[in-house]
Amino acid sequence: MNKNEEKNISDEKQETQDTETQEEKKNQHRKHRKTKSEEIAELKEQLAELNDKYLRLFSDFDNYRKRSNAEKIELIKTASREVIEGLLPVLDDFERALQHLKEQNADEQTIQGVELIYNKLFNYLKQKGLEPMDSKGKDFNTDYHDAITQIPAPSDDLKGKVVDVIQKGYLLNGNIIRHAKVVVGQ
Repeated sequence: MNKNEEKNISDEKQETQDTETQEEKKNQHRKHRKTKSEEIAELKEQLAELNDKYLRLFSDFDNYRKRSNAEKIELIKTASREVIEGLLPVLDDFERALQHLKEQNADEQTIQGVELIYNKLFNYLKQKGLEPMDSKGKDFNTDYHDAITQIPAPSDDLKGKVVDVIQKGYLLNGNIIRHAKVVVGQ
């Protein structure tokens, strides 16, 4: 073979190798390149994931907002608790004064004047959520009553029940602010 032929064969081999290398590169590139449907599926998956994160974040914020509003409402309801607790002894004093005036046969105008003031104060506190406990004759319940003493029950049906109320108990918006001090029959 002459040099030209060798050179041609060498060139042909080189071209064949280059062509094979280019085809291998194209095949590899095709393998790595995703089809459009695979890309769409991947994007849909990412969209669903982001949408889920968004919904969770939104619901967390909504729950926070609701909880904050509920706490504000509860704070407003019980903000006056200390003031109302401080006025309970005044209510007790009014009740004792009315009872004493009636026992002493005071004139009717004095009794009506004290009742008027007592009713105004009591009705105002009632509007703010104050409720007196009705304890006399009810079953003794440690959640609502403080037993001052126990006495023999005047009748069998009063055993384990409140026989007398020494100091009224009160609820504020359904929550106990003062337990009733009672005498229990045994």
